[in-house]
Amino acid sequence: MSITGKIHSIETCGTVDGPGIRYVIFSQGCPLRCKYCHNPDTWNISHGQEITVDELIEDIKKYKSYINFSKGGVTLTGGEPLMQPKFAKELFRRCKEEGIHTALDTSGYIPLENVKEVLKYTDLVLLDIKSFDPDLYKDLTGVSNEPTLKMAQYLSDINKPMWVRYVLVPNLTDNPAHIEALANFLSTLTNIEKVEILPFHKMGEYKWEELGYSYSLKNTPTPSAETIEMAKNIFKKYKLKV
Repeated sequence: MSITGKIHSIETCGTVDGPGIRYVIFSQGCPLRCKYCHNPDTWNISHGQEITVDELIEDIKKYKSYINFSKGGVTLTGGEPLMQPKFAKELFRRCKEEGIHTALDTSGYIPLENVKEVLKYTDLVLLDIKSFDPDLYKDLTGVSNEPTLKMAQYLSDINKPMWVRYVLVPNLTDNPAHIEALANFLSTLTNIEKVEILPFHKMGEYKWEELGYSYSLKNTPTPSAETIEMAKNIFKKYKLKV
């Protein structure tokens, strides 16, 4: 019997969640409550659509020519896909049988034992590190950053290719000292292919309103070009590709 997972939605020709053209699956369920989340409708794992791995693979195969031509693949994002490790593992295992590149977009807030089997079939990890400062991380997400930093270290230890994603939010995650501390930590790892700085936006604000949630960043602007450049330069100072 094919393994079933809970997903929120699918983007068949994504270009921002890993290399090339990608079939992007947004999983349902997330343990974080990030203040700037643009997919709060993925939080509740009891919502969403049930789908089997067989169904997904049959649909993915329709896009193989685009995926292969662009050197793309399949990305599992969320929500937090590692809340459904058996589903993630089987999906990626089947993708590898089809010769398709796999990317896992995760916050890393998950026990490492739940991750190791999935990583056997994962080509690239997109690790979202919200902040290196533990107090700010807790304020931003509601949880500790310790599991995420442990995962980053583990991914380096097993030499799993990794892109680090950092959301730059004015007056929250744009503190140069915090960015420098993160850059210093990342410079000790050996598997980072690049750091992606993601400028804060409010495109998901309407979802918060529809769901009846209070959006605390209503008056927060997008970061200026100067702020983005400042952050880039700090990471570059530590020999990290941005």
